[in-house]
Amino acid sequence: MATETTKQPTILNGINVDQVVQTMSEIKEKPMLAKFTFRSKNQWQTGGHNRSTIKDFYGYCREDDSRETAFVFDNDEPPVLFGSNRGANPVEFVFHALAGCMTTTMTCYAAAMGIEIDEITSTFEGDIDIRGLLGLSDEVRNGYEHIRVTFDVKSSAPREKVEELIELAKGHSPVFDVVTHGTPVSVRLKDR
Repeated sequence: MATETTKQPTILNGINVDQVVQTMSEIKEKPMLAKFTFRSKNQWQTGGHNRSTIKDFYGYCREDDSRETAFVFDNDEPPVLFGSNRGANPVEFVFHALAGCMTTTMTCYAAAMGIEIDEITSTFEGDIDIRGLLGLSDEVRNGYEHIRVTFDVKSSAPREKVEELIELAKGHSPVFDVVTHGTPVSVRLKDR
């Protein structure tokens, strides 16, 4: 009696490497699979407090239905910036997005390159002169003047390989691209 064996997927750093290879192959064959549209909704609550919900998106040539419930994020400001601390402020959420995207990008590339990662931690700091936000000066920008990112990566890989992973994250992270290259944003008032 023959036993049937099922090939277990290759998992490295929590990433299914076989799935990565298959997805990349499919996208090379059919580039339209690479077009994604992500969405977010936001509703003002009170004062500086507002709430974002994120659930559905379009990707891989179809509406995605993998999420049963929406992710909910509260945005607010600290009292010194007229808020009530009901959530991180939006410029802090930029750090959350940048950290998540760069870390995920590094982890995926490490898995594809056969590099095992034991731990990744990072710190983000940014300087803002709020005179721009408050309309008190046209000589300062409204957003971050400078962002500093420090990664601490624990891996048995040589330092040069870890540095290469950081460069790959800088070169391929969508959020890093948005933050460093400025994406055109159109804003309009909804018709009633």
